[in-house]
Amino acid sequence: MRKTGPMMEKETARIEAFSDGVFAIAITLLVLELRVPEVVGAEGPGVVAGKLMAQWPTYIAFAISFFSIFIMWVNHHKLFKQIYRRNTEIMFANGLILFLVCCVSYPSSLLAQFYDTDSQQLVISIYTGTFVLVNLSYNLLWFLACRDRTLLRPGLSEAAILGIRNNYLYGLPTYVAAFGLSFYFPVSALLICILLWIYWAISSKKVEMRGNSEGEINKTY
Repeated sequence: MRKTGPMMEKETARIEAFSDGVFAIAITLLVLELRVPEVVGAEGPGVVAGKLMAQWPTYIAFAISFFSIFIMWVNHHKLFKQIYRRNTEIMFANGLILFLVCCVSYPSSLLAQFYDTDSQQLVISIYTGTFVLVNLSYNLLWFLACRDRTLLRPGLSEAAILGIRNNYLYGLPTYVAAFGLSFYFPVSALLICILLWIYWAISSKKVEMRGNSEGEINKTY
C-alpha cells in the first residue's frame, strides 16, 4: 500500500480549479432564461402576475437544471478527491464532462420554451438523453482513472474503487430507462431524473460518513 507523506503531491489542482470555473459559468447561464415579461402600457398587478404565472415551465426548467448541475459539481469534486495524478486521458475525459455540463443550458432552454406545447415529448427526450451522455462521461473518467492505480489517492482500497464504479453503473440504466420512457410518457421520464437527483442529494451524506469510516467515498453522479 502506498503511503501518504510530505512527498505526495496532488497534481489535479489546476484541473479542479478550471472545472469549478466551468461549472460556475454553466450554472449561471441558466438564469438567462428567467425573463421579465413584456408589459404594454400601465398594466395592473393582476395582469403582471398572470404573465409571471404563465412562465411556470421556465421556473421548473431552471430549478431542476440548477440542482442537476450542482449535484454534478458536488460529485465531480468528490471524485477528484480520489484522483491524485493526471494524464492526457484524464484531462480529455474531464473535458468531455465539462463540455456536457455547458450543454445542459440548451436542453434546459428547450424545456422551458416547449414543455407546455405539442413538442413536450421531443424536448424531454433531448433533456433526458443529455444526462445519459453525462453519466457515460463520468463512467469514462473513472474507468480511465482506475485503469492506472498510480493516478488514485494512496491507500484507496479495492472495495472503494469497485464501489465507485458500481455507483456510476447503477445510475446508467436509470437514465437510459428515463430516456426510453420519454418517448411514451415524457413527464414520468422527467420525474425519474428528478427523483434520482433527490435520492443522491439525500443519501450522499450518509454514504460519505460510511466511506470515511471504511476508507470509501460517497455516491457519485
